[in-house]
Amino acid sequence: MKILLSFLLVVTATAVRAEKANDKSPLVTTEWLSKNLENPKVRVVEVSVEPGVYEQGHIPGAANVKWHTDLVDNPRRDIVSKEQFEALASRLGLTPETEVILYGDNNNWFAAWGVWIFKLYGHDNVKLVDGGRKKWELEKRPLDTAAPSIKATKYAVNEENKNLRARLPDVVAIAEGKNKATLLDIRSPDEFSGKVIAPPGIQELAVRAGHVPGAINVPWKTAVNDADGTFKSPEELKKLYAEKGVDGSQPVVVYCRIGERSAHSWFVLSELLGYDAKQYDGSWTEYGNAVGVPIKNPSGTVWTGK
Repeated sequence: MKILLSFLLVVTATAVRAEKANDKSPLVTTEWLSKNLENPKVRVVEVSVEPGVYEQGHIPGAANVKWHTDLVDNPRRDIVSKEQFEALASRLGLTPETEVILYGDNNNWFAAWGVWIFKLYGHDNVKLVDGGRKKWELEKRPLDTAAPSIKATKYAVNEENKNLRARLPDVVAIAEGKNKATLLDIRSPDEFSGKVIAPPGIQELAVRAGHVPGAINVPWKTAVNDADGTFKSPEELKKLYAEKGVDGSQPVVVYCRIGERSAHSWFVLSELLGYDAKQYDGSWTEYGNAVGVPIKNPSGTVWTGK
């Protein structure tokens, strides 16, 4: 009897520790989420790249947020404004205490952007589902096609965290050696070298190819496990970035083409590794179209207008 009691106490203590560890982590597992779908303190939100994915089937109870309309401003090219974010959070039925769980397709590309936006507007209780849609579907967990009925709230932003965002003058100052920080370009090697301006089929282009002088190239996808889309361990990630010269010893500014891929790398550096990281969401479509900024173009390509 004593042996059984001791075993139960150990199991309970282990579960409690796991729950507390989950509270501190910026990630939740698919297993944890499956047990918290009915938790009234949790709001699950999908932010996917491909249109129509949510409607074809989503995690039960998940709300749908569209990156192109809900998390950016229109018609200006900018992030969603404070007032727009408050309207979105109100539509999602959020309060400042709500634990927001984001996930999406393509290894959480745009879901990571969502975390960045939530953090920027002061909602720190926001996490990613490790592995996103990919892992949930691989495990053959349930999907639903019905949109949830959500009672709206009146959400108000109390404090903005503008330190999470870098702007064009910040990046130019780093490139010119006026500010000390590491620039991290997380695009493909061909984009970084200037061989191509953007991946095939992409409409958002720049009139110059290459990268910001002094930038280090670590493609975003190297941070995830191909098999299930989960993040590599903190130890693996630290080693991966340290080998390229990013070790957390100084601030890091990450960028890509339009900011979606770099949001993923920002999440790794800021949330998983605890580094001082900002995202330059203007990224190459702003920098490569700017007049008079320094550019490094190892491939020597020149825009022809075609």
